Amino acid sequence: MELTAADLQAVWLTIKLAFVVVAILLLLGTPLAWWLSHGSNRLKGAVNALVALPLVLPPSVLGFYFLIAFSPSGPIGYLTDAFGLESLAFTFEGLVLASVVYSLPFVVQPIQNAFEHLRQDVLEVTTLMRMSKWECFFKVVLPLSKNGFVTALVLGFAHTLGEFGVVLMIGGNISGETKVISIQIYEQVESLQYQRAHTLSLLLLVISFTCLMLISLVNKRWSFTR
Repeated sequence: MELTAADLQAVWLTIKLAFVVVAILLLLGTPLAWWLSHGSNRLKGAVNALVALPLVLPPSVLGFYFLIAFSPSGPIGYLTDAFGLESLAFTFEGLVLASVVYSLPFVVQPIQNAFEHLRQDVLEVTTLMRMSKWECFFKVVLPLSKNGFVTALVLGFAHTLGEFGVVLMIGGNISGETKVISIQIYEQVESLQYQRAHTLSLLLLVISFTCLMLISLVNKRWSFTR
């Protein structure tokens, strides 16, 4: 069965959301992962727990608290109102913010794991060579941690594609704005359009399986080239 215009719109919006979220998470998650892997602050344990919290917290709970935060009396809603901005509830920007938090551990933890497995003597050599911190990161740390970054990118992208509870709570089902694939599938099942729901579900299944295969193949290939 062919995808309808509404289905294609939901697919495009979901892919757009996933790309934006992963880009933000790579920018924010990389320094956070480095700090968690090499920092000695007493707060590191608490921050580690906060990063991992979306893994065990029901998405509907996270979405509910975001909905409260986006309200006029909430902290985020208060700030947007103070700057004359519209509420983030039921907007694409609101989905991005919530998705960044929801997919945070899927990006931070693989990168953190890669940083923790870096050999200390290699980092010490860069100091003796008087390399700057940026040179050390781009010429040494990044190439040695590429498996972690690929895993983080693919997992973050795939996880964002399959979001449901969070986007339903704070995004609703506004076509072209917040109606992603998972919401589109849910509506089709509710209206007994099982064939259309099956088509989109199969598409998500194929994408998710491909992402996992990509991680396996890349890690396997790079393990042989070390």
